[in-house]
Amino acid sequence: MVKNAEQFRKDLVRSLPLYFMLLPGLIYIFINNYIPMAGIVVAFKKYSAQLGIWGSKWVGFSNFTYLFRNDASILIRNTLLYNTAFIFLDLFFGILIAIIVTDVFSKKARKVYQSAILLPFLVSIVIVSYIVYAFLSTENGMVNSVLTMLGKEEIQWYATPGYWPFILCFVHLWKGVGYGCMIYIAGISGIDPALYEAARLDGASKWKQIRFITLPELIPSITTLLLLNVGHIFNSDFGLFYQVPQNSGALYSVTNTIDTYVYRALISAGGIGRSSAASVFQSLVGFILVVLSNFIVSKIDKDNAIF
Repeated sequence: MVKNAEQFRKDLVRSLPLYFMLLPGLIYIFINNYIPMAGIVVAFKKYSAQLGIWGSKWVGFSNFTYLFRNDASILIRNTLLYNTAFIFLDLFFGILIAIIVTDVFSKKARKVYQSAILLPFLVSIVIVSYIVYAFLSTENGMVNSVLTMLGKEEIQWYATPGYWPFILCFVHLWKGVGYGCMIYIAGISGIDPALYEAARLDGASKWKQIRFITLPELIPSITTLLLLNVGHIFNSDFGLFYQVPQNSGALYSVTNTIDTYVYRALISAGGIGRSSAASVFQSLVGFILVVLSNFIVSKIDKDNAIF
């Protein structure tokens, strides 16, 4: 017992610098993520700025009732379908591009390609929205100019909802695929080259090397990213769904998600309680999905589960 206590003390002293390095991040998470959770009570009140959070009238689940009676079906449909599409697109193209980039023999060219892939991820969504507008503007947009040259009719892009699921998926893929791609590139770089050499000596084609070496070795990275994405499946990229469509009312049926609803409710009269109710619902479902997904993964392969 004494020996164990002495070993624990030595390990604690040895790890103390690491705990001090961890402290700023823990303080930030506590202040930014946990202290504001007291504001969840707003979801159950008719908030009045004059009375404050605690003095506002308690209305129970009426904010949730309003949400589910009026807007929930469209919000949930859009948020779920878009995020499901984003998950599969990011997974497929992230792995595909990572494999292509890591097959480049020149190290300088590989660095250039990696930087080019990651660059859109670092661009502000406001700038992205203006780039999209430069293509789709009714008056001077590049796409409509080409259509006119070809003798076709101009398309009112910001008033035609049917095109936007594809536009938003394309913009998301162009901007966001680089983040996951970098993780997959790091995973592929960590694979022992001797495995590929042995496979080539055995006559394995490139496809077989990918199927039996690359993909199995990437499973831990794929599982982690999938669990994180599933946990955020009820969260949407606010800038993508608000800035890129230019907040066009004609597109609300295909661009209105939980995050944009929360924002619009916040700036409307008496909407703070409803926006809080939507956020609470969003967080609760996300938490349940993470726990459920991790439970399923732990049953299939316990080593790849997060907890």
